[in-house]
Amino acid sequence: MPIAIYIVDDHKIFRDGVISLISYEDDMKIIGSAGSIEEFMGDILNHDPDVILMDISLKDGEGTDAASWLKEKKPESKVLILSMHRDEKYVKKVVDSGANGYLLKDGGTEEMLKAIKTVQDGHPFYSPEIMNTMVKQLVTGNSPKKQLAGQKLTRREIEVLKLIAEEQSNQEIADLLFISIRTVNTHRTNLLNKLEVKNTAGLVRYAIKNGITEL
Repeated sequence: MPIAIYIVDDHKIFRDGVISLISYEDDMKIIGSAGSIEEFMGDILNHDPDVILMDISLKDGEGTDAASWLKEKKPESKVLILSMHRDEKYVKKVVDSGANGYLLKDGGTEEMLKAIKTVQDGHPFYSPEIMNTMVKQLVTGNSPKKQLAGQKLTRREIEVLKLIAEEQSNQEIADLLFISIRTVNTHRTNLLNKLEVKNTAGLVRYAIKNGITEL
């Protein structure tokens, strides 16, 4: 099935341009678009997107906040943040939001298509310039231990991981976080896949090693 894509950008020319480009791809399709966070939040729950292309700066807020909100509502959807900014503060916001990647708008069509396919396959994607910024943060020691874990996991996934490590059941986790058991199971599956571990014991070891929980 084609990759279902939803676009969020407050520049109609940009949205129309991306829609036109995607129309030539047999393995992708546009299922919706929005020009603001308010419009996006009011419409997205009516769709089941595989990948959301989200501008980082919209007229009524920040795309990273919308990405964090979406990760709780539809944790299975992938979010690819679009921006012209290369600054460290923007990279940190994207990482903290739980987005699956950060694509510079001037990267070109091929890079955009590659990014969409990469995040859809379950892997993060960052433009080369953004990767350089992230490496610089690591080398200069600006990323604390928990933030390193957060580069791989969303904030909600870290919360679920912490509770798993504390031996909470799926029902207890659902009650504590006010989410459904099905959503807890989705987060657990995503954790196993992202961290490349086979079982709960592996999740616990990761949580302890990365300072998410203590012995």
